[in-house]
Amino acid sequence: MTSPALAQRLVEFVGSLREHGIPVGPGETVDAAAAVDVLGLADREQLRAALAATVLRRSGQRGTFDALFDLYFPVAVGAAETAGEAPADAAELREALVAALAEGDGERLRALASAAVDQFGRYGSFGDGGSGGGGANGMRGWSAYQALDRVRPDALLNRVLAAIRTDDSAFGDAVARSEARSRIGAYREAVQAEARRRTAELRGRERIAQYAVPPQTDLVSFTNATRTQLAELRRTIQPLSRKLATRLATRRRRARRGQIDLRRTLRRSLATGGVPMRPAMRDRRPGRPELVLLCDMSGSVAGFAQFTLLLVQALSDQFSKIRTFAFVELTDEITGLVTAGAADPEGLARRILTQAKLTRWGMSSDYGGSLASFVDGWPDAVGPRTSVLILGDGRTNGGDPNLDAVRRIAERAKHVHWLNPEARSAWGTGDSAALRYARVVPMHECRNLRQLTQLVTELLPG
Repeated sequence: MTSPALAQRLVEFVGSLREHGIPVGPGETVDAAAAVDVLGLADREQLRAALAATVLRRSGQRGTFDALFDLYFPVAVGAAETAGEAPADAAELREALVAALAEGDGERLRALASAAVDQFGRYGSFGDGGSGGGGANGMRGWSAYQALDRVRPDALLNRVLAAIRTDDSAFGDAVARSEARSRIGAYREAVQAEARRRTAELRGRERIAQYAVPPQTDLVSFTNATRTQLAELRRTIQPLSRKLATRLATRRRRARRGQIDLRRTLRRSLATGGVPMRPAMRDRRPGRPELVLLCDMSGSVAGFAQFTLLLVQALSDQFSKIRTFAFVELTDEITGLVTAGAADPEGLARRILTQAKLTRWGMSSDYGGSLASFVDGWPDAVGPRTSVLILGDGRTNGGDPNLDAVRRIAERAKHVHWLNPEARSAWGTGDSAALRYARVVPMHECRNLRQLTQLVTELLPG
């Protein structure tokens, strides 16, 4: 029987998973409790695998699960015991790390991660007792960044590669390089997990789980994403586009079934004594829709616009025509740049900003001037079969929002939708004209990949 304290820990763990966007229902919670009851805490990795099998439903959730598991079911309390004698300084630790990475010794790598945090990761006022020493909790803690900066594991790549390379061919070198990077990445994650674990002892698990555990990839905010997170988002484009294309194609097939053809239905019912057993439908053959994207490429909004551009371009087969326009102070067509950008998605935003004519003087958004230049410069871009997506935060820097230009776009187009990467609570604050635009065209909060996927499925015509 699971002890009350362990049951409470499991409930808190499940609650934290839910707060991080991982849906865990009562059934999964009961199964997880049964797994804990059967396995106990003797084999921590076995318990981790069992809980992951019972509560996770989708791919992409394991990273968040592991980070939270390390907080709620830690490997140790206080300073973890090291396997063997702890290195005396950074140079000795790096030598030991090269050997452990070359051997792929996971236990030794975790011990060296603990040693790195213990020696180089502490900040603030600690007493002689390490993590139990004096000082206010708000003034001390453990920093993975500080520890990794001293150890510099990425600089050891060539030494590890030389130790594990067994084949001098190009293929053998690529395999060895991939394996070396994977092991170094595992060490970095171990250092981060150890720093979170120790900080959680000082500040509480709930606080660290809320602020220090990164969200799932599909919940990362576009406007706050780091370079690494944006790279991870770009890697999801192709599999996500295939999934969305299937949904759009299915919806289009269903839409082909029009209204009942009364004459054909009555004729067909003669075979069943006048009872219309098999209604005949009036077939519809809707053409593939046209799509126009109008994107703000200024500041942090550019990351959101870039990702959405690449995703829609990957869905190009679902549309008869896609035209793309970008703006900062001026609007320019970038359809060709986006099409070519599929081969190098990381550099798309840079190419747009350097090759398109978007600015006069600086990089501050001018929605009024940009919307006017689009409406006047490309009057043929929007027609009765066109769906328009406007991507931007609606912050005008105090300028004229030019609502008339948006009305003209809405009058010409079949559909117009505005995707805003800011939280709904921020609309209308400061220089935001989002609420004013929202009175002209439908505006939707689109802060992360999960919201974007839902909106693309719902809003794009099938």
